[in-house]
Amino acid sequence: QVQLVESGGGLVEPGGSLRLSCTASGKIISINVMGWYRQAPGKQRELVATITNIGDTNYADSVKGRFTIFRDSAKDTVYLQMDSLKPEDTAVYYCNARVWALGRDRWEDFWGQGTQVTVSS
Repeated sequence: QVQLVESGGGLVEPGGSLRLSCTASGKIISINVMGWYRQAPGKQRELVATITNIGDTNYADSVKGRFTIFRDSAKDTVYLQMDSLKPEDTAVYYCNARVWALGRDRWEDFWGQGTQVTVSS
């Protein structure tokens, strides 16, 4: 019904940069919040950053000043610009979107399949 497709992960050295992108498609009436979460091996999934449909943002303390979330609402796409990457940023990054889909009667959360980010020298 609604699909989220991520891209942009990979291997980068400490101090490097990556940009993740996530595009939503399907029977979408409206998208409220979009965001990025991550899960490192042996750890729980955690919030990285979110952005509302009016541009309000929220960041985890661990990424403030290094990561920037932004979206192109016309393309139903959210981005995560990651700078000054650290080894502890290594994780699978998941895109999330709160969507009102055609034929539904409430907001629902959808997830992407995840993209691996590895920060290592």
